[in-house]
Amino acid sequence: MKNQVLTALIVAGFVASAAHAACNYPVAPGAFPDGSVATKEDMLAAKKLVVKYNDEMTAYLSCTKSEFDAKLASQADVTDAQKADLTRVQAQKEDAAVKEVTDVTERFNEQLRAWKAKNQTEKKSG
Repeated sequence: MKNQVLTALIVAGFVASAAHAACNYPVAPGAFPDGSVATKEDMLAAKKLVVKYNDEMTAYLSCTKSEFDAKLASQADVTDAQKADLTRVQAQKEDAAVKEVTDVTERFNEQLRAWKAKNQTEKKSG
């Protein structure tokens, strides 16, 4: 019986560490092209980076949610206070990730608006 419990704990540890390793926080794209001088191809390439980053962050959030759910399920003896702490930490992770995605998207959209304004002006004068 002792060996079964020990084996179960070891397996659970490996699963938990593997799950934790799978939740890689994505790296945000760096600087975007200056929309006032960028080409259409530059802006399309930047858009692809933003979409890829957004997809990676969605996967990260899904992974951390799964980790959180598994952690709660595996800890039957967790107190209400401990559960509240775990929930608070999870919410902080989610909020920080969403804020970062929003900031990245806004940086891109700022350059996209500049690019569109430049191209609207060029079309009208051309």
